[in-house]
Amino acid sequence: MTVAFVLHRADGAPLLTSFRRAAFGKNDPFARHREIAWEGPDSMIAGRTSFIGELDMASFPHIETIVVVEGELTLEAAGEAPLVLGPHAGAVIGAGTALRVLAESRVRFVFCAAACDKPTKRGLVPLRADANFKPSASLPAEVLLGPVPQCRSDNVFTDDGAAYLAGTWDSTPYHRIVRAHRMNEFMHLLAGSVRFAAPDGSVLSLGAGDALFVPQGAPIGWESSERVAKFYVVQSVQASIEQN
Repeated sequence: MTVAFVLHRADGAPLLTSFRRAAFGKNDPFARHREIAWEGPDSMIAGRTSFIGELDMASFPHIETIVVVEGELTLEAAGEAPLVLGPHAGAVIGAGTALRVLAESRVRFVFCAAACDKPTKRGLVPLRADANFKPSASLPAEVLLGPVPQCRSDNVFTDDGAAYLAGTWDSTPYHRIVRAHRMNEFMHLLAGSVRFAAPDGSVLSLGAGDALFVPQGAPIGWESSERVAKFYVVQSVQASIEQN
């Protein structure tokens, strides 16, 4: 199993991740632009998109979290003020949302989307680096290779129909053993750097501005030596805001 799929590097370094051009369902508004790095049996995908133009949708067909990495994207949900996303800004689009998307020049963004036949939350929800953080569960002592970290989260979007949660999280430094990841997780790092270890001893180093996806069950470790903050999406059979 591939441990992690790197979706974007802020420094422009080449990616080892393979992408394929494909739509996410028959009504995917980004069908001609989407590049998928991972697609799971639980109807979740992650990847990147390059887009220019305008789209109008009476009902957005799935849940999608977008984080812009280059350019500017405007999202307008019915009855709400326009949300303008520049680099390293993000938002969650609920399934069923009436939405207009506008990019006057080329914009690039990473995404994590999930099918949802019976959505429980509609609308457009921004992700914020200056989140309303609240203390969240730390890690059990038996998986740590050092002090217990102090973790905080701000979960701003939950759709029970897809067990899909999104928000912002941060933590003090910590070192964790390689273990099976407990959920599908998309991450866009906002601050700090992380060394992700694989079972073969190799290490993937990522920092602020980078994005990746870790499938549920993938064996992976974590080591950070400074505060780390990230936008996240998690999905599991039992939805949880606890971070890995």
